[in-house]
Amino acid sequence: MATKKKAKKKQAKKKVKTKAKKAGTTVTLGGNPVSVSGKLPAKGKLLPKFSLTTSALQDITNKDLAGKRVIFNIFPSIDTPTCATSTRKFNEIAASLQNTEIYCVSADLPFAQGRFCGTEGLTNVKTASSFRSNFGAAFGVNLTTSVLKGVLARAVVVADEKGKVLHTELVSEIASEPNYDAAINSLR
Repeated sequence: MATKKKAKKKQAKKKVKTKAKKAGTTVTLGGNPVSVSGKLPAKGKLLPKFSLTTSALQDITNKDLAGKRVIFNIFPSIDTPTCATSTRKFNEIAASLQNTEIYCVSADLPFAQGRFCGTEGLTNVKTASSFRSNFGAAFGVNLTTSVLKGVLARAVVVADEKGKVLHTELVSEIASEPNYDAAINSLR
């Protein structure tokens, strides 16, 4: 009898895992599969409702970005080489864009994000933390397996002044950089 109960529990867990995998997506980390919680916002649709925490520990939402074009540079942690590189690259890009804010978003605390940008002299990008928000779930970018479980996948989402999604990219290998040109070209 106990063996049948264990088998049923195991089968139920397997169904839940399969269902979760179908709902989300898979990327890789060093070639190994990593599950992502959902799908990026659809191109042509409005950004999902979200909140993030700025370096001043203030929450921002969709309403705070109204009337501005926005690029979300989403990544696991500012303290990793590829994440740092993408933050530097988007900082360079931001200098040439009008009415566009670039938010570098990770689950890092705002203090770590601020320390990095301060040390690097990066003033053209803004940092925002998902540490106490729904952002990862709303954008479908929470990593749900691997050693990085609980942080955000590497992705880019671009929206126009009305919050309509112009471009999305879920980077298939977490250690790879996003396609900067595709993000910028979506604003033209």
